[in-house]
Amino acid sequence: MRFDEKPIFRKIIVPWYDSETACLLLILFMVLVFLFGIAGLSVSSEIVEYNDFIWVPILLILLSGWVVVSTMIRLIKRFPI
Repeated sequence: MRFDEKPIFRKIIVPWYDSETACLLLILFMVLVFLFGIAGLSVSSEIVEYNDFIWVPILLILLSGWVVVSTMIRLIKRFPI
């Protein structure tokens, strides 16, 4: 007789970097980076010398937004309704 490889009573062990606390801290940090990118976007659009570097705050906004959305999806999938 074979042992059941996935018994019902076992809980999935979540690594520390994928825990709820770590995900919430990551979202908080990425929101701060997102706000920093918005501030950089306003500064680079106001000062003429910085217009060539407007891609840096746009990249910060896009990447931090992507991380926030993907982490939120991961947290939502963990708690089924």
